[in-house]
This record gives sequence, structure tokens and C-alpha cells, in this order.
Amino acid sequence: MPSDLSARFEAAVQSFWATRDAQSDKQAAGGKPDAGSRGSVTAGEHMNGLVHLVVDILKGAGIEDCCIQTKAHLALPGYFRPEKKWDLIVVKHTQLLFAIELKSQVGSVAKNLNNRAEEAIGSAVDLWTAYREGRFGQGAPAPFLGYFFLLEDCEEVHKPVKSMEPHFAVDRVFKGASYSQRYECLCRRLVLERKYSAACLTLATNGTPARISHPCEDLSFGRFVAELRGAAARFAEIGNPSTPA
Repeated sequence: MPSDLSARFEAAVQSFWATRDAQSDKQAAGGKPDAGSRGSVTAGEHMNGLVHLVVDILKGAGIEDCCIQTKAHLALPGYFRPEKKWDLIVVKHTQLLFAIELKSQVGSVAKNLNNRAEEAIGSAVDLWTAYREGRFGQGAPAPFLGYFFLLEDCEEVHKPVKSMEPHFAVDRVFKGASYSQRYECLCRRLVLERKYSAACLTLATNGTPARISHPCEDLSFGRFVAELRGAAARFAEIGNPSTPA
């Protein structure tokens, strides 16, 4: 990953932690703190730095600014439910080009990993089924679905986890796997099974500066950016009325 992009990515991750901490402090000062770390995320905006970075990457790859939505009009039709809001979408000439989710997990990883997996899988299946049913227009190009996940790098996520297996054996890839390894498997299989076009798994400590790492190259932010740029190039003439049929 180029040094300038790497520096911006590091700044965006640092902004994630700073915003979380600030939101948590603000709610605590107001006398109504949420339970656990929930107060640092219920106020929103903690992923804004990363959203802005992805926007700039898309614009640099030729996507018009007017086509990118990050604040409002983020709801896309589903098949099993009416709509679902994504974190960033790109719509050009009434055609959906990109839909991107940016998620995080800080603390309580044992309680929330399954929820995150169900959410990621469900959102993708819902959108692709809606696409099949023509909710984005008959003959519309297949959109790019992106999944970015930031996991707190702490001792808890690296410890081996035992599976219960009361009746049947789990997939061997999960036997003795840590939570970070389970997230790695999730992200890789989301792409392998074509639920998402690309996925990124970033681990980061909460500190100044944050220590940032990627457990594997195929789920790195550099690879994620390359896939975004490749999709933008493919979509360059999509929906352009001047393009010959």
C-alpha cells in the first residue's frame, strides 16, 4: 500500500478510537452512560474517518462525488425486508454500483461474533436476492458489495476458543481457533461464497498511536482498495447515456 494511503488509513483508524472515546466521555458527563462500551457507539460517527477515506478513494478512481451517498438516502430495497441502510452507496443514473458496510467490534467479542456474522450474511443475501428480483432495475449491472471490519486487537481475541459441539462436529477450521481467526474465516468465506465482492479485516489497538495489522494479505486494506479501484474502472461507463448499446 502506498505510503500516503497507509498514512491516511492509520489516521482514519486513530480517528475511530478518538471519536469512540469522546462519545463515551460525553455520555458519561451527561449522567446517562450506556452499559459497557455501548455509549461509545450509539452516538454514531465513529467510522466517519474511514468512510471519508473510502469516498476519496472512489473519487480518485473516477466515481463522481454526486453519485456517492454517506449521510442520507442510504436505504436499499431488500427481499426479506422492505429496506436496509448501508454505510456507503453509489448510485449512478438510477443504477446501484457500490454498497459498502463498515463495522467494528470492541470488547464483548464472545457475545457479538455470531451476531456480526448473521448480520453480514443476512444483509448480503437480502440484497442479492432483491437484485435477482429486479429491485435495482432489469438488466442492471451486478453491484460491488464491500465489507470492512475493524476488530480491537487485545488479548481476548487471540485466545483459542473451544467449540461446544453437543451433537455434531464443527468445521475443523474453527476447532481451537481464536476469535480473530474466526473473523478471518468469516471475511474470507464471505468473498469466497460471493456474498461480498471484497472484504477487509483490520486489527487495531486502542492507543496513541494505534498498532494496526492485517492477519492476512487477501483481507488487507491494500487489497480492499485495489478491488474498489478495479470495480470503479469497470463501472466507468455504466449508466452513461452516451455509451453505445
